[in-house]
Amino acid sequence: MSEYSHREIEKKWQAFWEEKGTFRVTNDSAKPKYYVLDMFPYPSGAGLHVGHPLGYIASDIYSRYKRLKGFNVLHPMGFDSFGLPAEQYAIQTGQHPAVTTEQNISRYIQQLKNLGFSYDWEREVRTSDPSYYKWTQWIFMELFKSWYNNDSGKAEPVETLIAIFEKSGNKAVNAPKDEDTPIFSADEWKALSAEEQYKITLKYRLTYVADATVNWCPGLGSVLSNDEVKDGVSERGGFPVIQKLMRQWMMRITAYSQRLIDGLDMVDWTESLKEQQRNWIGRSVGALVRFPLEGEKEDGVRRNGGKDEEIPSSIPPSSISPSSIEVFTTRVDTIYGVTFMVIAPEHELVDVITTPAQRGEIDAYIAMTQKKSERDRMSDVKTVSGAFTGAYVINPLSGARVPVYIADYVLAGYGTGAVMAVPSGDQRDWNFAKHFDLPIIPILDAQKEIETQADATKEGKYINSGIINGLGYKEATDKLIQWLEERGLGKGKINYRLRDAVFSRQRYWGEPVPVFYKKDSKGEPVPYLLEENELPLNLPEVDKYLPTETGEPPLGRAADWLPATGDAYELSTMPGWAGSSWYWYRYMDPRNQEEFASQDAIGYWRNVDLYIGGTEHATGHLLYSRFWNKFLKDRGYVPEEEPFKKLINQGMIQGRSSFVYRVKNENYAKPVFVSAGLRFGYEVTPLHVDVNIVENDILDVEKFKATRPDIAGEHAEFILEDGRYHCGTEVEKMSKSKYNVVNPDDIVDRYGADTLRMYEMFLGPLEQAKPWNTNGIDGTYRFIRKFWRLFYNDNAQFLVKDVASRPEELKVLHKTIKKIQEDIESFSFNTAVSAFMVCVNELSSLKCQSRDILQPLVVLLSSYAPHITEELWAALGNEPGTLGKASFPVWEEKFTVDDVFEYPVQINGKVRISLPFALDTPASEIEKQVLANETVLKWMEGKAAKKVIVVPKRIVNVVI
Repeated sequence: MSEYSHREIEKKWQAFWEEKGTFRVTNDSAKPKYYVLDMFPYPSGAGLHVGHPLGYIASDIYSRYKRLKGFNVLHPMGFDSFGLPAEQYAIQTGQHPAVTTEQNISRYIQQLKNLGFSYDWEREVRTSDPSYYKWTQWIFMELFKSWYNNDSGKAEPVETLIAIFEKSGNKAVNAPKDEDTPIFSADEWKALSAEEQYKITLKYRLTYVADATVNWCPGLGSVLSNDEVKDGVSERGGFPVIQKLMRQWMMRITAYSQRLIDGLDMVDWTESLKEQQRNWIGRSVGALVRFPLEGEKEDGVRRNGGKDEEIPSSIPPSSISPSSIEVFTTRVDTIYGVTFMVIAPEHELVDVITTPAQRGEIDAYIAMTQKKSERDRMSDVKTVSGAFTGAYVINPLSGARVPVYIADYVLAGYGTGAVMAVPSGDQRDWNFAKHFDLPIIPILDAQKEIETQADATKEGKYINSGIINGLGYKEATDKLIQWLEERGLGKGKINYRLRDAVFSRQRYWGEPVPVFYKKDSKGEPVPYLLEENELPLNLPEVDKYLPTETGEPPLGRAADWLPATGDAYELSTMPGWAGSSWYWYRYMDPRNQEEFASQDAIGYWRNVDLYIGGTEHATGHLLYSRFWNKFLKDRGYVPEEEPFKKLINQGMIQGRSSFVYRVKNENYAKPVFVSAGLRFGYEVTPLHVDVNIVENDILDVEKFKATRPDIAGEHAEFILEDGRYHCGTEVEKMSKSKYNVVNPDDIVDRYGADTLRMYEMFLGPLEQAKPWNTNGIDGTYRFIRKFWRLFYNDNAQFLVKDVASRPEELKVLHKTIKKIQEDIESFSFNTAVSAFMVCVNELSSLKCQSRDILQPLVVLLSSYAPHITEELWAALGNEPGTLGKASFPVWEEKFTVDDVFEYPVQINGKVRISLPFALDTPASEIEKQVLANETVLKWMEGKAAKKVIVVPKRIVNVVI
């Protein structure tokens, strides 16, 4: 082929790669392995826009580069295909989510193939495929069968826990567990029935059922993650979201808190990303302090403010007679300044301690709080609100009465859900105290007052004088914790902000939980696992994708969907993050029917060497993935502690919006649009216009009229500049609502995939956000065609010859090899594009036709522009399709060394000219030629040189 036709060339080689299985990879190569992974995409109905491929292009360049460097590269692609958008579409249309998901995936695959990515498509996986989610269900079952042994520092089978119970009970068991777990001896354990023993183990398992405060969206009939809620409404559909206590499946990720922090030291991630994870996990060293409730009695009567009050009969017996409220604090030394306590509106003791007089105010405040998401509550630092419960606790050090409030800035799942407020030491507490007219006591004054007394109370119950007088912060803190521990009022503790993950969604389109329920002797449902040979538990057919009339999740609509044993299946499905928390292992062995991946495959690939994806996954997906990976390692299924060795977050490609300006003037009989450069003489309204009918900021007026029936024909007037309508521009997020979405299919059709790939890399550093501008792509397209003309002239003559390379050609090539290798290794893909452009320009100027120069250049460029280079590789006489098996060129320093140096020539300290000299030119010869140069003589103005100083390879200084 002599003419450069990107459409013909690219379709030809895409078909060739697919037919020949060019990028198929095996698990048993003698080559070193390298695993490059893109974050799992969700296949939306909108398909890809030009912002989506950015990370995929970068990972593909690196994958192709590593193949050329002699690695066996695993570079797969699949789809995170369960999710709320497909379900919402199904609710609206009645069409099964599987149908629309399949359509969306087909479109994604075609778009990805059009871009020439070197994926091994035989390894494609989809989370909604039963052959895949069978193993997601299996991992859930393994978590259910496990507990976390803090002493061994890893997850172990529940059988090892039962063995401890049988030998010595659970008093010495060091493990995360439910708070209401009873303490028992070995004999007491053995005396329990099998049913009672089983229910005890449920309190230790790594996945369990519990009441949790969740984001409940009545409009969607489902729990939502924090990421799916924005400003108190669902991101999908804009339905109100409330905080609600619901029975949910949970994952005990908190057991891995410290390991999740420690593991960050093992990986090559940016410090900002690591810090986000550390902050989310939130490790704090401090103390757990018990504040006794005032007037608590054992007879169900509580004394508050001097008044006995009966506990309402509606309160569960298990909640009656709490003796204290616990708080976690990192500054126990500030306890002297506590003047009130704040507990979360969802705190389990709110109903118990609230007095009848305060019930109405408390209930109203709780109802208001339910309308806010946790994220909104955490981010709102300015609003001051709360309500008094009517209850008091006692400061364990001072004996002072401390009123107890509820406020939405305290969250039930963080710490203990209670905060000891020190308004003299915390801004938010100070604001709250001022709002409710509460005391603000300087900490040091309070400490001094208490510690100068012989006893803080007449019984000497609370504190003796001088407990921390004269001590530094650490010593004082240790002393206070010791004092609290001796009296059973507190203890030192390491706390984490991270909470156990909610693992239930009241949706249809998700993985069924492999659990059924049987009623116990009291008629309460108890969860049990399916047998492994019953997996996968497939999604049943339902008549609608809505909750049932009685409020059950959509799976409750399934007819005759009952377990072989037991009463009912679990009706909630797994969350969206379930299938994406282990998917990289399935790519290693995607068709295995016996295991989630064979030990041979896992042993070869081990973990991901390079992971590329967006910053939106900085906490959720990455934390859950690391948690599941660590669990699988604990149980011996995988060898590595961390799943992703190096992680790069690509920046966002922003849209470049175009605007037309409609004149605000009622005197006009028809709409008037004024060109951007003339708009300042009018009062105008800017309106987004589809960027696909704008070229180089010039509006295609006729196409614009066609998209707006109200202004078609003669129904609008356009005030033009130079006969054209110029649009205004602004950089914004790329979205359909702003009419600035650019479809990569259109770019590929017009300019080619190779041009799009290079242009996206050329826009700027991979990690940074940058605006898309179709106007700039012409330069990259011209480069591609100029590269082609190194091989073919305008008469379709093939120019490459077997001739000796000239030194200047070798210098250009080897400098480029060195530069490209360094840039790819450092992921500086944008500067590599610039280097290619410089190289092609220089070789074009040199009229290079040497095969020894141009063939290595084809290999060099192939990672960026795979189609045109495959075509030229074959034209050079190589076997078609073997370019990926070539070796990356090796640069040699001897060809890159400059043999000429440009000497700046100073005359009396000012540079007046630069003159080139060979590196081996003697200083005497340089001096002679400088003094003979006409420009130098002009600046010397006829004066004689007093001195000429030649600094080799630096400068020449003439003193006159």
